[in-house]
Amino acid sequence: MNFEGASRLQLTTEMLSLVLLILFQPGGGGTSPITCYNDQGEAADWFYLYKLPHVDENNDGQRYLLMDKGSEGWADGQGSVNDSAGALGRTVGQLYEQGKNGDIAYILYNDQRPKAQKKQLFGGPGNECGHTKGVVLLDKTQGYWLVHSTPHFPPVKDMGQFSYPESGVPNGQNFICVTYPLERFQIIGEQLQINQPSVYDCDVPESLASLVPALAAVCKKSRELLANGSFQDSRLASNRSVPLTSLGGTKFISFAKGRSFNNDLYHSWVAPSLKSNLLVQFWIRSTGILPSDCSLGWKVLDIRELAPGDRVTYDVAKDHSKWAVSTSGGGSAGAAGWVCVGDINRDKAEEKRGGGTVCLQDATVWKAYSTAAIQCEMCSRETGSCHTAVRET
Repeated sequence: MNFEGASRLQLTTEMLSLVLLILFQPGGGGTSPITCYNDQGEAADWFYLYKLPHVDENNDGQRYLLMDKGSEGWADGQGSVNDSAGALGRTVGQLYEQGKNGDIAYILYNDQRPKAQKKQLFGGPGNECGHTKGVVLLDKTQGYWLVHSTPHFPPVKDMGQFSYPESGVPNGQNFICVTYPLERFQIIGEQLQINQPSVYDCDVPESLASLVPALAAVCKKSRELLANGSFQDSRLASNRSVPLTSLGGTKFISFAKGRSFNNDLYHSWVAPSLKSNLLVQFWIRSTGILPSDCSLGWKVLDIRELAPGDRVTYDVAKDHSKWAVSTSGGGSAGAAGWVCVGDINRDKAEEKRGGGTVCLQDATVWKAYSTAAIQCEMCSRETGSCHTAVRET
């Protein structure tokens, strides 16, 4: 073989090697590892998404606000919340692109399952399971945990594509997505075990089960629920808070409670743990609502009127999201305030159900949520300015 022929053969071999390296790089998500995405299609360490309610013709329930790491506050979402190219659609849509990939694990859980699914994979949710909603998706290197408030979301994997439910359009909804390295998912699985979620679709293949046994146990337990009809486990802790550091180094705190905790998440635990008074947004159109509480040294005030991003002002009866914002920096002078986004309400029934919240101490995120709270119920039961409450606490 002459020099020219040998050179062409070497070049062809090198190109083939490069193609194989790209096709079979670890991660399982095609050529990209599993991650949260922003509206620009860029990998995001984390994002917060606020889906605005249907209030009028200019606010049709499809609009949303987005804030990711490095942003200066809320930005208007590009397109509608149902857009598969938006942050939510692109992030959750990774699930439906995997096919029969044996190196991908996922858990879909929601106390209000999707209405239209091809088959009932697990037992009915019931009130024994947690009042929890979320998506866990990971490969052998990393993944994300999406905590949210939207009923009937997302579709089961076999549906084949992302969609946002019509039932989630009328009211405000909240989402927090955080990208984590693989080693964090064992801890996340342990938190979910405490929450006792209503899992309606999951798969943790053998290739990942040994790396994240707690997630595998959540999936297995949910399958067993169909057989024995109970999610009781006396060995589980009643509650636990743990630090969770994102792939990019941002430090979050996860609070998880189970049925046996039998108390309000925010006033009895989150407020004293963060050493902060809290303004709390939750679904107020349920029975047994817990009023604002100023006992035990901490003020936890129920929000009554909202204006996220100052885009539209509305009564909390139009908002199904569950979040809390501190009135200060958590006991440290000059510190940033706390924001917690989760899936459980302040009502009597949910004291006896699992649920949780994920908290971050960040000045930009705190300002975005703090300014969204307009009117609050004071402990006198009168309604007044949340910002007055902030100055007085």
